[in-house]
Amino acid sequence: MIRKLIGSSGLILFSSSLFAEPIQLNMTPGVTAISQDVFGLHMTILYICIAIGMAVFGAMFWSIFHHRKSKGAVAASFHESTKVEIIWTLIPFIILIAMAIPATKTLLAMEEPSKSDLTIQITGSQWKWHYRYFDQDVEFYSHLATSAAQIENLRPKRANYLLEVDYPLVVPIDKKIRFLITSQDVIHSWWVPAFAVKKDANPGFINEAWTRIDKPGIYRGQCAELCGKDHGFMPIVVIAKTQVEYDQWLQQTQASQRLAREQEQQLLAMTMTMDELMVLGEKTYNNRCAMCHQASGEGIPGAFPALAAQGVSIDPQRRIEHIKIVVHGNTGTAMQAFGPQLSLKELAAVITYERNAWGNNTGETVQAADIQAIKNGQ
Repeated sequence: MIRKLIGSSGLILFSSSLFAEPIQLNMTPGVTAISQDVFGLHMTILYICIAIGMAVFGAMFWSIFHHRKSKGAVAASFHESTKVEIIWTLIPFIILIAMAIPATKTLLAMEEPSKSDLTIQITGSQWKWHYRYFDQDVEFYSHLATSAAQIENLRPKRANYLLEVDYPLVVPIDKKIRFLITSQDVIHSWWVPAFAVKKDANPGFINEAWTRIDKPGIYRGQCAELCGKDHGFMPIVVIAKTQVEYDQWLQQTQASQRLAREQEQQLLAMTMTMDELMVLGEKTYNNRCAMCHQASGEGIPGAFPALAAQGVSIDPQRRIEHIKIVVHGNTGTAMQAFGPQLSLKELAAVITYERNAWGNNTGETVQAADIQAIKNGQ
């Protein structure tokens, strides 16, 4: 029976079909000098541990075999030996020092973000990342781009399922990039394995990390700290470009964000129809709000309040309060501030939608000017 089991296990392990694609069991070397140092350190420690294991188990099995009872071996009787105790204390000490020296050098290098060429602030929130480029007048939110249809198995899953975003972080190669990492609500963790960067994003604190990418490419990661119900839908995508390509992207992004701000100011004098607001509001709600309050507006009891047929969304006397909650968030709850995340048009549309969808039918509209007035503290 045991022989059959061993034979079948070997057949599975060495089956040609199993090795049609390589199995990645080890760490990846990464694309930065630090990541390769970490990989080298990992392999060095692994080889040391293997050597120790072989020596210890080799000595143990040799002793068991050569001092077995069938050969007439008799256990020796002796008391403590100062010499032996010094030897078995000194050898592990030397091994630990040999391991600590390269580990300390690598750790010190990982924690040295000074003299950077570019600084980017990374803020985690449930469940997205916000990136702000210091001194560049560029900032944006990065959301999961995998469609709900793929998640619900209504469409085939793409190659980068749950690892694709609408707005990736774009950085230049051959530049030292400093990251300032924090959080808006709970603890997140910004992790890109190819860079050997993994830092917790703690609310109220700023952690530092850095990288210098050697070659252009697309590098993916995700939140590595359990941060709530949609923790698995919080990917990271970094696109590394040459300096020329990065400068072109930066100029285009700066121009598009300036244009968006100008268009928002023009909206203040405009009045959108109910139909326009409801169409845009439904789209915005499904993209940003449905994950908590559900597409039906029924919420999740005990976690996220319902909006359908109850609460601020149906009370005409609480219209301003409704706008303030969406724009500024609700302190002490999971409701975050969407004022910095959505345009005036999107904010007006989604609040209008919440007040008129699912049979709420208040008949009230919210315009961009109403949102701007709340932002200005009026």
